[in-house]
Amino acid sequence: MSDVKALVLTGYGLNCDHETAYCFELAGAKAVRVHINSLIDGSVSLEDFQIMAFVGGFSWGDDHGASVIQAVRLKTNIGNKILKFVENGNLVLGICNGFQSLVNLGLLPGFDKDYQTRSVALTFNDCGNFRDDWVTLKVNAKSPCIFTRGLERMELPIRHAEGKFYADEAVIERLVESNQVVIQYALPDGTCADRKFPFNPNGSIHDIAGICDPTGRILGLMPHPEAFNHWTNHPDWTRTREKIKRRSNRMDSGPTIGIRLFKNAVDFVQEHGNKENFYINS
Repeated sequence: MSDVKALVLTGYGLNCDHETAYCFELAGAKAVRVHINSLIDGSVSLEDFQIMAFVGGFSWGDDHGASVIQAVRLKTNIGNKILKFVENGNLVLGICNGFQSLVNLGLLPGFDKDYQTRSVALTFNDCGNFRDDWVTLKVNAKSPCIFTRGLERMELPIRHAEGKFYADEAVIERLVESNQVVIQYALPDGTCADRKFPFNPNGSIHDIAGICDPTGRILGLMPHPEAFNHWTNHPDWTRTREKIKRRSNRMDSGPTIGIRLFKNAVDFVQEHGNKENFYINS
């Protein structure tokens, strides 16, 4: 059994928890799906885990805004425990609705070790509707992000109506200068989308699709890496298979780009041992 334990949050209106847990298992962790109430009533302790994942979905129906109620409920009841989890050097991943939770909680962007102040937002798509599509993503190689180490370009699905990243110009500049902008929406050739629709599906400022905190231990992104856990998940897999077959090549049997993101986190925890020993000074 793996000595790396990942907590995958579940609850009212959340989804993708099974897929996220599956990805962590494929990456070598022991994944446990935990209802939000179990954390609040203390029947499950954050102290037993090294990774915490906030999954996608529509928590509480996104009433009052995407993931607002979930963030308030968590911050009110176990906010100090979550802060302690972060201070102990553990890893946090927020996907789609989970990214919105991290932003609303103030865990991102985490400037100056402040994990409580909200300074960025994920708001309604410029196109005015829900987008369900695959996008090309450019990964910042200079970012301290642990989850994206060794990754340069990704193709992942997006499914959201409130995914536009927005912040004051000064905040955006600081994110860029500190390399906390981890992932950007891109054109098929890998260059930044420059807010061109549909390559940037929501109008995010600076094409931002994901950011991390200064230590690289907390990542939030709108695209869904857990939805690319097998090469047949990709909409072009049959075409890719035929191209490879006609060139007399063999399909890559290694992990997908989605699984590699999870594996980076698991490998990091395994490499650095227990939480007391792998804290990164920001």
